[in-house]
Parts: sequence; structure tokens; C-alpha cells
Amino acid sequence: MLSIIEHDFGTPLSKSGKRVSLEIDGFTVDVAEGTSVMRAAASIGIAIPKLCATEMLDAFGSCRLCLVQVEGMKGYPASCTTPVAPGMKVTTQNKKLADVRRGVMELYISDHPLDCLTCPANGHCELQDMAGVVGLREVRYGYAGENHLDAKKDESNPYFTFDPSKCIVCSRCVRACEEVQGTFALTIEGRGFDSKVAASQNDSFLDSECVSCGACVQACPTATLSEKSLIAKGQAEHSITTTCAYCGVGCSFRAEMKGQELVRMVPNMDGQANHGHSCVKGRFAIGYTTHPDRITKPMIRARIGDPWREVSWEEAIKHTAAEFRRIQKQYGRDSVGGITSSRCTNEETYLVQKLVRAAFGNNNVDTCARVCHSPTGYGLKNTLGESAGTQDFDSVMLADVIFVIGANPTDGHPVFASQMKRRLRQGAKLIVADPRRIDLIRTPHIEAQHHLQLRPGTNVALINSVAHVIVAEGLLNEAFVAQRCEKESFDKWRAFVGELRNSPEAMETVTGVPAAEVRAAARLYATGGNGAIYYGLGVTEHSQGSTMVMGIANLAMATGNIGREGVGVNPLRGQNNVQGSCDMGSFPHEFPGYRHVSGNEVRHQFEQAWGVPLQSEPGLRIPNMFEAALDGEFKALYIEGEDIAQSDPNIQHVHAALGAMECVVVQDLFLNETAKFAHVFLPGSSFLEKDGTFTNAERRISLVRKVMDAPGGYADWEITQLLSNALGYPMQYKHASEVMDEIASLTPTFQGVSFARINELGSIQWPCNAEHPEGTPVMHVDEFVRGKGRFLVTEYVPTRERVNGKYPLILTTGRILSQYNVGAQTRRTENNVWHAEDRLELHPQDAEDRGIKSGDWVGIQSRAGETVLRALVSERMQPGVVYTTFHFPGSGANVITTENSDWATNCPEYKVTAVEIMRVSQPSEWQKRYHEFSEAQQEMLDKAKHVVAAR
Repeated sequence: MLSIIEHDFGTPLSKSGKRVSLEIDGFTVDVAEGTSVMRAAASIGIAIPKLCATEMLDAFGSCRLCLVQVEGMKGYPASCTTPVAPGMKVTTQNKKLADVRRGVMELYISDHPLDCLTCPANGHCELQDMAGVVGLREVRYGYAGENHLDAKKDESNPYFTFDPSKCIVCSRCVRACEEVQGTFALTIEGRGFDSKVAASQNDSFLDSECVSCGACVQACPTATLSEKSLIAKGQAEHSITTTCAYCGVGCSFRAEMKGQELVRMVPNMDGQANHGHSCVKGRFAIGYTTHPDRITKPMIRARIGDPWREVSWEEAIKHTAAEFRRIQKQYGRDSVGGITSSRCTNEETYLVQKLVRAAFGNNNVDTCARVCHSPTGYGLKNTLGESAGTQDFDSVMLADVIFVIGANPTDGHPVFASQMKRRLRQGAKLIVADPRRIDLIRTPHIEAQHHLQLRPGTNVALINSVAHVIVAEGLLNEAFVAQRCEKESFDKWRAFVGELRNSPEAMETVTGVPAAEVRAAARLYATGGNGAIYYGLGVTEHSQGSTMVMGIANLAMATGNIGREGVGVNPLRGQNNVQGSCDMGSFPHEFPGYRHVSGNEVRHQFEQAWGVPLQSEPGLRIPNMFEAALDGEFKALYIEGEDIAQSDPNIQHVHAALGAMECVVVQDLFLNETAKFAHVFLPGSSFLEKDGTFTNAERRISLVRKVMDAPGGYADWEITQLLSNALGYPMQYKHASEVMDEIASLTPTFQGVSFARINELGSIQWPCNAEHPEGTPVMHVDEFVRGKGRFLVTEYVPTRERVNGKYPLILTTGRILSQYNVGAQTRRTENNVWHAEDRLELHPQDAEDRGIKSGDWVGIQSRAGETVLRALVSERMQPGVVYTTFHFPGSGANVITTENSDWATNCPEYKVTAVEIMRVSQPSEWQKRYHEFSEAQQEMLDKAKHVVAAR
């Protein structure tokens, strides 16, 4: 992130390594060439007064408070914009400078309300601080004349207010929006006395292009932009650094607290994944943690048609253990299993898989990564040798060509997207492969060189045609391939992609992408310098998801774009701990560290550590569990933090499978969709209520620190431990750090990881061991983890999901910035202001053909089912393709997705569903049943609470 790593109050540092010696207030200073005078002074402890300067932003020199005297130079230059020079003699303090600074500050204060005692920024207001620093004691003019003190507040945004009466027009908010976030939603309107900050075209903040990332609030030196939570609750008295529990970026935050009450979340400047930036979810959408929907007491019931009964923890755990033992005795050892979530910590996920393997005695454990990034693990393991991305996020700042495939970073990974956009504004070239016109294709000061708008389901055909151009036109990095890759596998791959059937011209009728565009994009990626590929669920959630990941790895190896900064294969993980949940052995065929359960040496290592014999045969995957349940062979399921009744495809099938089980245990924050089919509910803990670690998309392991007590009384890992003990397999951990110590002792890539080491370094990117004691930002530098890189033939096989006369359109799905995954968290916050329902986007041509307008209710029918959504006519879509999100359970988005899945991993093919749409006037039959069932379940919950209240 150049504005932080290589900038100094906006003054670029020299990359030449040259040093400059100068004198400041009589002290000799030696600094890097390009350093600003302000930073040079700060390096020896001299703090020059400032208002507009900040390390997050480029130098601006507008406040005129940081003026200094430089011998031989006329006037008083701004120290933030003046670079050092050899032999320069600088004076930062004298009477003349003091008078100038007081005069400047007096002008600011003359048009600023003096309500410091009641101001929410009191005590951390930079204007207040600088008034004290310059010694301002009186204001001789201002209030009697024209001023801005009566300017109206803008309180439209649900999370912060804009009070223009306190604005000093320093431009820091405007520059933060431009330089840090890259949205360009704010501007300075007018000139002189009439200048003011305006959102978009003088809109309210809510109606403007503002994405509520909080960068402007963070940058504001006064109370002009203030969090509403800070205004309501007052200033915090302590803070604790923790890690965000939303997407796979893994932003670091300071949770500012008043005792057990959270005042606000402030992005951590030292955060190695986010560098002090944030998005609307991580910064503001935290209200779900104290939402009244939180379940805080364990509950049990005999049948899903019965009312819930609140019970003690002791009774809940004892009952659950007894049910699992009863079922195993009656139906066999393999009749039970567990599912963990990518929302859980590494330690919690590790204990769930240990519970299943050691206490249940089988390998029937799986994770929600099954339905998102399991093809990433399979594809990268088989080509590069490790089931993870190759780079750190900062690597993007050295990329010359950025190839985004099936990902929407500005909505799904917004903080990283801001960093990517910064690099694009600096001149990097952009290629986007996506059926939909995502924001990144054209955004302020950025336009993609190529948008490969392919038909959903044709990813492999596209990647093969790109590879064909690189092979046929001699654009391969022959030296890299010869040195780093297997010759035999490469020769087979080169011969395959070189066939004319894989040419852009031959594939144009399949992908829908003009051959000339594919050829131009391929040439740009192969010859444009450092080429970095970033991909998301638009790659993995297909019947050929694993094949496509292999195709991406093939492309990176063939062009030598791997093993250094600025290049690589980078999966953008959807949830906060997708990478970690996979690392921890949550799949039925692998122990932690991606080692197969059939390996005798590895299995014996775990048997010795855990003290029990372990099974050598892989267990059931999630889809297999459903089939076995419907066959009467799988009867009990322990689910920690995952809502499979909303998130999995063809949910009518999922509901039937859950309904066939005798004991479904849900451990979560809310009575989610899966809990409607549960017999036991165990109240879980949010990320603010426990200790542990998350591993983000760049393999960065960061600490999650407890900032308040869990209302249910236990952290999730403690609940799993209680259940294991009740089942007769003892777990005696006293703290989550002890779980990590065990993980490190059994997992080669984690050998050097501990809470103490993470605390010391801030975070660690695995592998971390004796060879890499401080972690590994870039993988495969000298050789691939598997030794030689392996090319794999990626034959395009069309999806079984075909359009026809009955289902002529293709539905694809994705996410939106303000909501997250199944919406359990964000739907319980003010984020609903921006997105209160899932909508169906369709091209104007498809809408006109069917007489549909934006706002109409539209029925969507597929081979799996039907639902109803509100229409949004949009030219983002290509004709023949429609799109929706899946954040609201009542929308039934996954009622219509099918059971088609990736050939290698069973990752569902969410991105390709053949549908027909039509105008309707009422909900679907499924939605009617859903609402009836939901109302009945809520009534049962209310009865349970009423009984407890009566006691």
C-alpha cells in the first residue's frame, strides 16, 4: 500500500536508497532521499503542528499550519510538501512562525463552534489539540460577521453524521475518499469563504455515491464527521485489537469499549491486511452482536413440531451426548457427523473435526468451504502443491496486469479492492472475465482494457482459448517452465491447448466472447509485465470448478507469473476463515495441513497425540450426508456456525434431509433457517466474545481477541469441549492458545505459530516453521511446494444444466457490498437501508420480451423449484443471463439452484441454473410454505420464552 509503506505524509520516498543529510533546529538529520521535512523532523522527535497532513494521504499543504523557515528559501514553505535537500537548514519554531500559526488557527476557530465540552470529538479533536499547541488564547473576529455556524447537519447516513458547521475544509475527507477508498464521492464545492465539502452532486450522504467505508470519518480532524455510536455513547475508556469476522480480507480493528459496551470499531493503522482502511460491514455493521434476536439460553425439543424448552447448559450437553450415543448404538458408528463453518476460529474448527474423528469415531466432518472454495484446494494442490493462494495483498501494488476472473472485489472484498484500484490508477492494466458488468470494469479513473463477458458455465473454454493464444503465438516463458515445471506434463498440456479446437475462434460460439478480445487479453497478460490473477466464486462454483482452478494455475506457470511479488494465483476467499477452516482438517478426507486420512504415518501421529484409533477411510461430504439421511442411514448432525438450510443448493432437498434426522444440533447466534429443523440449540459466541485466530485469503493468521463476555456464557470452542467430555472423550483446554499450540505441534506449516508469536509479529502468513520463522508472504519462490510445477489437461466439458425452450435463461448468483453471505449478521443491522431484499437483475431486452419493468414481481422457475423476486432491469447483464443475490432467506434463491456440482469436490454449481421468468402477482408456493413454517417456529420460540418468564 504505497500511501503507507512508501509515502511520508504524501511525499514519495526514494527507491534509489540514497540518503540526505540536513539540519533541523540545530540537529543533524540523516534520512532517505524524498522524505518530507515534516517526517524528517518527526524522526528526531520534533513534532511540527499540522491539520491537513496524515500518513494515510498524499501531501496537500492546505492548512498552512506546518510552515517552516528554510535558510535561503523565500517565504514559509509547508513542511509536509517540501522534500529534504542536502545541506538544508530548517527552523521549525521561532516567534515569526508562532505568530503565523496562531493567526492561521485564529481564522479556523473564528468560524468554528466553541462547544468543545459537549462535542463528541472532545479529547481527540486535532483542531482542539493544535489550538493548544500554537498557544491560541483569544479569537478577535468571526461571530459577528458571516459564518457557517448555522449550517444544517446531514444525518441521512445510518452510521455517521456530517456537521458542516464544524468543517474546516481541510480536504482530508475528500482525499481519503479518493486516495484510500477510490470512490471519489466527495468534493470541495465553491471557492473561498463559500467552499464546502459536498457529497456527489450536493446529495445527502445516503443518496450519494458514498459507500460508507468510514475513510472520511477516520480522516476528519474535527467532529464534522462523527460516528453516531460515539455521539450516543461517549468516548471509550479502553480498546482491544481484534480481527473482523466478515470477508476473507481479515481487517484488523480496534474495538473501542466502555466496560462491556462496544462504542465503535476503528480500523487499525498497523493492520497488515488493511493498513487502517475498512468497509461498511467491518466498520459499522456490528449491531448484530447485541441484537434482541440473539439466543442466549440452550434449548431442546423432541420433535421439530414441538415448542422449544429452555434448559441449563448441563442438561443440554447431557441430552445431546445421550442422543448421539443412542443413535450410534441403534444405527451404527457412521450414522452421525459434524459440520463446521468458515465463520468460526481456527481453534473452534480444529476441535469440531477432532470431536468427530476422536469422539464420534468416524470422519463424517465437513465445512461450508465445500460449497465455495473446495475446488481451490483441489486444483492448487494438484498443480502447485499447496491448497492456498500464492501472494500477500500488498503484492498487487507491483502488478502490471491484473486479471480478475469470476470475482467482484468492490462488493465482496472491498478493502482489498481499494488497494487494487489504487494500483490501477497508477497505471496497471485490467482484464475482467465475468458474465456481468461489475463496478470494477468502469469506475472513477479506471477502465478495464478488456471485459471478457463470457456465458456462465464456459470458464474452462475461455481459459483454454487464452492459453491457446499464448502457446500458438510463442508467448510462453520457456525458461521458467524448463527450470521450474515437469516437462512431460507441460508437453501434454501445450499439445492440448495448441489444438485448433481450443482457439478463440473455435470457442467464440461457446463462450460468446469475440475472438479478437480473447487474443488481445491473452497477449496483454503474457507480455504486459507482472501478471496477477485474482479469482472468486465465479470460478469455483461450477461443475468444472476444479478444472478451472487448474487452468488458472497452468496459465500462471506457462507465463512465469508465479514465485515473486506482483504476480501469482490469488483466490479471494468469501468468508473470514475459509482458508483456516480448510487448513484445520475440516474435510472428511484430510487431517489438518491437507494430509489424507489414509496415510499411515500421519494417521498414527494423530492417534498418538489424541490417544484413540482413527479411521483410514474418508467420511461423508455434506451432499453425501443428505443422501444418507434420506436413505435412513444418517441420523444426527452437529452444526457449528453454518446455516445449510439457507446456503446450500436445492434447499427443498436439504430441508427434506434435515427433517429425516433424529437429532440436529445447531450452535449459532440466532435461530437461523437450519435451527427450524433442530432438536437442540446451543447459543454460540460472536467474534467479539472469544479468543482465537482467523486465517485470511493471503494465509495471514491474525488474533481474534475477546472484548466482552458471551451472553450465552461460553465461547464456541468451550461448547465443543463440553460436548466431547460428555461423550467420554476428554478435552481439557483452558484457553484457545492451548488449542493452537496443539495445532502447531501436529501441522508442519503451522510449526512456528503461537499466540505469543502472532502477538509479537502482528500476524503470520503460513507456512511458518524453522525455515520461515516469520512466515511466508510469497509462496513457490525458488521451487513449488510439490517440487516441479505440474500442468494438467483441462478439457472443457459443458455443464449438464442446459437452456431450452422451457428454461431459456441462465441464472447466476453473487453478493452485494452491504450484505454478507446468508445475511444472518448484516440483516440485523442498518445495512438494510441499502439493500433490503434480493432482486433479480435482467437485461432490458429480456425484460421487454416478457413485459417486465423494474419493481415488478417476477416468478423464476427452474428444474429444481420456483420462487418470486422483485425485478431490477439493468444493462449490467447480458441478454439471456439473469442474476440475484442470496442474502435473504425468504427470497428462496437456493430453492431454484440445482444439485449439479464440481466433479472433484461436490462444490455446487450455483453460477449456472437454467430458468424462465414471468410477471406474477403473488409469492410462490414455496414462499407461502416458508412463511407459514417460520411463523409457527417463531410462535414456538415465543412460547418457550413465555414459560421461562412465567417461572
